[in-house]
Amino acid sequence: MKCNITTIGGGTGTFNVLSGLGKNDKLNLAAIVTVADSGGSTGELRDEFGILPPGDVRRAIVALSEDTEVVRRLFEYRFKEGRSIAGHTVGNLLLTALSDIMGDFEHGIEELCEMFDVRGKVIPVSLDNVHLGVTLENGDRIVGETDIDIPKHDANIPIRDAFLLGGGRLNPRAKEAIDNSDYVIIGPGDLYTSIIPNLLCTGMYDAIRSTSAKIIYVCNIMTKHGETDGFSVEDFVRVIEQYIGEGRIDYVLVNNGDLRSNLLSKYEAEEKTPVRLLDRDFILHKGIKIVERDFTSATDYIRHDPRKLARTVEDFASGWIK
Repeated sequence: MKCNITTIGGGTGTFNVLSGLGKNDKLNLAAIVTVADSGGSTGELRDEFGILPPGDVRRAIVALSEDTEVVRRLFEYRFKEGRSIAGHTVGNLLLTALSDIMGDFEHGIEELCEMFDVRGKVIPVSLDNVHLGVTLENGDRIVGETDIDIPKHDANIPIRDAFLLGGGRLNPRAKEAIDNSDYVIIGPGDLYTSIIPNLLCTGMYDAIRSTSAKIIYVCNIMTKHGETDGFSVEDFVRVIEQYIGEGRIDYVLVNNGDLRSNLLSKYEAEEKTPVRLLDRDFILHKGIKIVERDFTSATDYIRHDPRKLARTVEDFASGWIK
């Protein structure tokens, strides 16, 4: 019997999880992705055509595609010139067109998944036209995912909490995927702009609380200026629990691999620092099991390696990690 795995997130983090798992035919995969993105090509298409944001959906489709590398490169190709198409990716334009042809965003996704022979389901977390907002510790409110992601405000002021405008009811297909999962993987990814927008949807709290699935939280390797400055593993867990409640995370995946000094210097210039596990007992007393491994990529970026993540998830699926 296949193991049912559902991921919750968006951006590069979810892409890395899915691209490592996509070739394993012993897994049934479902990717629940955020629809709060409002920047770049995604934001322009969202405003002009009134569709849900295609960017995170596009990345998930690419990650699970069976097609050749050339087809993937085509899907991710971003036009550099052309007054009307500069900055847009082929995948975003295809999803916009198919949403119109098929009558709605979800049917557009289904058609695109068939075209690219996607292994698994790609599910927008909500079908509502939502916008992400955060409240800072000084009481200021910032609305718009892109303004939180690339702050125009004082990024040294911590975020107190997050909220959605425009509805945000949980997509019934997302709830069904969570209900039928053996494991639900939250993260990795930018905490307030890729992960929490999913958890804010009305019905997500109840879905997470009621599923019999084990919940795995993949903690970030680096902090992000303006979102998680100075965060430890414990801080990430505390914020996730703010939205799904305590006692629901079963495992937290923590990187213990060495980080190259030349890369650290580059990240420190962007005010990003390594996420450390400082208080192991804080996590263990919550009943959360800690899985520490080297998850680092060998690329010129400090991020999770898809294959290393996949091997760990496969260890869960096979029962090797209990």
